[in-house]
Amino acid sequence: MSKIRVVHYINQFFAGIGGEEKADTKPFKQDGPVGPGTAFAKKLPEDMEIVGTVVCGDSYFNENVDTVLPEVLDMIKSYEPDAVLAGPAFNAGRYGMAAGAVTSAVIKELGIPAVTGMYEENPGTDIYKKVAYIVPVGNSAATMRKAIKPIAALLSKLAHGEAVDPETDNYFVRHRANFFTNKPGAVRAAEMLVKKLNGEAFVTEYPMPDFDKVDPEQAVPDLSKAKIALVTSGGIVPKGNPDHIESSSASKFGRYCIDGVEDLTEETYETAHGGYDPSYANADADRVLPVDVIREEIREGKIGELYPYYFATVGNGTAVASAKKYGHAIGEELKENGVDAVILTST
Repeated sequence: MSKIRVVHYINQFFAGIGGEEKADTKPFKQDGPVGPGTAFAKKLPEDMEIVGTVVCGDSYFNENVDTVLPEVLDMIKSYEPDAVLAGPAFNAGRYGMAAGAVTSAVIKELGIPAVTGMYEENPGTDIYKKVAYIVPVGNSAATMRKAIKPIAALLSKLAHGEAVDPETDNYFVRHRANFFTNKPGAVRAAEMLVKKLNGEAFVTEYPMPDFDKVDPEQAVPDLSKAKIALVTSGGIVPKGNPDHIESSSASKFGRYCIDGVEDLTEETYETAHGGYDPSYANADADRVLPVDVIREEIREGKIGELYPYYFATVGNGTAVASAKKYGHAIGEELKENGVDAVILTST
């Protein structure tokens, strides 16, 4: 009896090619399991085999997705697979976007099962969980060993045509399923309310997202004496993007001196952001980072001074955990240097 054929998609890091310096690696394929694929191969049933691995650099995939995705799918199809595995991507934003795109495309276009694993705050989770089967995994590759077993188990059940559900098989809910019940919604809601009032356990039928609540600071008492800093997720960088901030799923932020700068001109600044039409921002970066207006307010005595450095990253697809890390680092510097308030611009 022939084995169930599995193809594995991974990025340049897990293929052993290199890290960020090799993120521009173009897609290629290799027979058999590579990197974490060898561990997955040991956890899959004996009637399943990883027959090939497709590799692509994270930056190359995300910057050329329209042309790369069909190329990757052709490489996957060349192995005549019965199922596809991608990642796991953990909390790596660009890897998650690529793994999510690949698994979703495999399900929709090839009509075969595809599974990946991501941290809940990976942007790929939110974007692709309605199509792809995404198993929740840890924040980093340090949790790889723990991630392999549930991913392999889910892939096995799907490949063998067995029924799955998110609660039993541990994957993010893809869609809400209709079901028949002999109790109308009002009765079920009242029963849940009674249980809640009595301190009893109950399970909601529609879990709501859990958002951080941030209490606002007190208003600045006198802006004419205040030191203001500029921060943007709109990707405004000096011409040439010297820190190579990615256009999507940014892995860093930049700190740039604007001491003495009155205007962000087309010749000196641009946007690195890949999530909006850059034409207007490139023509006049002050539209996203209002240095010219702040300077005018200072001359008129409405604002005390502008902090001599601004901070920039790209919000497009960037993981929440990464954004928190950038915000903490930026905030620490601003507090140490007596900044009174921040103007945070997006796109």
